[in-house]
Amino acid sequence: MSKTIVNCLPLTDAEKRDFMLAIADVRRPGDDIHLEFAGDPRQRGMMGWKASVPEPLRADATAVIGNIAPGECAQYPRLEWLQTWSAGVDRYLAPGILPDGVTLTNATGAYGQSVAEHLFAMMMALMKNIPAYARQQQDRRWHDLGPALTPSGATVLVIGTGDIGSHFARLCKAVGAHTVGVRRDPATPADGIDDMHGFADLDTLLPDADVVALAVPSTPQTRHLIDGRRLVMLKSTAVLLNAGRGDAVDPVALSRALAEDQLHGAGLDVTEPEPLPADSPLWAEPHCLITPHVAGGNHLAVTEGRIIAIALENTRRYVAGEPLTNVRR
Repeated sequence: MSKTIVNCLPLTDAEKRDFMLAIADVRRPGDDIHLEFAGDPRQRGMMGWKASVPEPLRADATAVIGNIAPGECAQYPRLEWLQTWSAGVDRYLAPGILPDGVTLTNATGAYGQSVAEHLFAMMMALMKNIPAYARQQQDRRWHDLGPALTPSGATVLVIGTGDIGSHFARLCKAVGAHTVGVRRDPATPADGIDDMHGFADLDTLLPDADVVALAVPSTPQTRHLIDGRRLVMLKSTAVLLNAGRGDAVDPVALSRALAEDQLHGAGLDVTEPEPLPADSPLWAEPHCLITPHVAGGNHLAVTEGRIIAIALENTRRYVAGEPLTNVRR
């Protein structure tokens, strides 16, 4: 067996040794395994890692760990496996990007804590009117903005109860919320969820929700899952959060709903499109809190550690000829 694995993770020397030991433990006599490290350790703690594979390695690489440019995938004629450090892999699933037979795996399971904490922070900020008070501070204005909300006793509807949704639900339960989950298979439980439902129940669940948090992938079924019709169903005191994919929420309908005080506020780490255009009315909406798709940023050490652990386990499996985890195609 002849394999060349190009690892673009920004690893420490100790982490590189872990990968080499993982391969040594499972390689068979006669196997020709090459492990090349192409990552830049200076990227540790940075929001966005960059993968750069030296051109001489591309022709021989059978596996790449890292988010190489999709347009460069055709430069890897021997590629068998691509492991991303992101959870989202939409760019690689587009027709013509990866040849047939290439296994694509991602880092699902690494980002739940980071994204959930971001969602939780957005929820609390909106409930306590913090963004509005921050704007008042800029104007040196001392003014009571009225009643605040609390998650204690609130019903939190989590749409998408995978790694992110489950982490977020657990945080909400810790402060006294009742959590309701929505997923494709309601028979499958998730940590942190008190009651599980299928998507067919969504319309009946929305009117009772104090918080609606979305952590769903981008699919034809989830596009504009929250549209004008469903926004009208929400309480005027409801908080809407989205940290999955931007197209799960109709931005035009949301702008209108916020302008008409149909809900208390919205926290968006993802938007449709991205970046959010400068002329979007959401920027000026005082009840909308926007961050530029940073909730899962690699700067959290715990997130980085999980990304590396997933890649390490899949590297071991790849060399051992075992099924890979987190397969997306």
